[in-house]
Amino acid sequence: MDRKQFLRQLGAISASGLLLHSAMAAALARTKKILVVSGWQDVNIGDITHTPGLLHILETYLPEVEITLWKRSRGEDVKAMLNKNFPKVKIIYGDVDNALNINNPEVTEAFKTNDFMLHGSGPSIVGQANLEAWVKATGKPYGVFGTTIQEINPKLKKLLEKASFIYTRETASIKVLKENGIAGDHIGFAPDATFYLNIENKQKADAFLTSAGLTPGKFICAIPRLRYTPYYKFASRSEWSEERIKKMEETNEKYKEADHAKLREAIIAWVRETSNKVLVCPEMTYQIEIMDELLINPLPDDVKPFVVKRGYWLPDEAASVYEKAFSVLSFECHSPIIAAANNTLFFYLRQPEDTIKGQMYYDLGFNDWVFEIEQTTGKQITDRLMEVWKNQAASKEKLAKSMQKVSELYKTATSKVSSVV
Repeated sequence: MDRKQFLRQLGAISASGLLLHSAMAAALARTKKILVVSGWQDVNIGDITHTPGLLHILETYLPEVEITLWKRSRGEDVKAMLNKNFPKVKIIYGDVDNALNINNPEVTEAFKTNDFMLHGSGPSIVGQANLEAWVKATGKPYGVFGTTIQEINPKLKKLLEKASFIYTRETASIKVLKENGIAGDHIGFAPDATFYLNIENKQKADAFLTSAGLTPGKFICAIPRLRYTPYYKFASRSEWSEERIKKMEETNEKYKEADHAKLREAIIAWVRETSNKVLVCPEMTYQIEIMDELLINPLPDDVKPFVVKRGYWLPDEAASVYEKAFSVLSFECHSPIIAAANNTLFFYLRQPEDTIKGQMYYDLGFNDWVFEIEQTTGKQITDRLMEVWKNQAASKEKLAKSMQKVSELYKTATSKVSSVV
């Protein structure tokens, strides 16, 4: 080989090497894409907040990742709220049939273009069919983030065994997984995504507070709840047997007065000792119907003028109102979390029927502000409320410490997400 031939060949090898290097660099530089399934229902601001909370976690810790949201519920108001707060996130819809086929070309296209599917925070693997459709169509990896897993059937077990990771929203679910033979370092604790909620509607909230005469920092919020949520009243009743409905109604009737009398005791003491107001508000739509019966009408005449009632709202407004409250006292699980996300103190009045999700409060060190309602008196709730009122600084410091732990857990969990996408 003469010198000219040698130089030409060397140049060709170098050029091909550069092309290979460029191709590898382009592949590495390609934007990673995650398809998130979330948005379980719109009759509960707690279920709504899972989605914006998770989107904020992802945009904070994985800002380089492109997100598409496969939203299950279809409320236009909620969609508009998400579009306003997360304009970069594309929202798509689509149902899954019994054969795991998709009825919307947008979802089919998302299956092709996304690298990974993430099941969002929620009360269970609500989007199990969505994950199964993803596996059937793509064979690509998937994971679970911030979800309670209380029961596992064979079909779900098969799905969970192949997940790249499973982050549950409390440690009780990890125990359930282990009992079903699912364990490993890919399993961990990532709190309910609502803890990272950052949406707000200060304009609407401030207008409401002004009209209601509620002074920032000097009112408490009270949220009622029946032992069993009567979903049969606003969902398809055909899915509920008459026997099951009867059992739920009997349980609700048995405990509703005893439970709410304890919260009323705290309301009465708050008004009489501080001369400040109380906002009775809902986390779910049905609670508007029980507010008067359980929290307002039975109050003494000297207390009633200090009580304001609020109808159903979206979580951006609720968050902005909770931010201005001194504290949120709630039988529901998520209003206290929304309060915590806004640096507001809370008291979670936990009913035993409200699943294992309440364990997350203990996991995060909120023990002093959780009251197992059947082991709690109204006086205990009242005493703790007034104690915190008199020593707010220490309680705020404690809240901040626990919320820092939440951020650290999210950071750890999202690093795992990044490693497998």
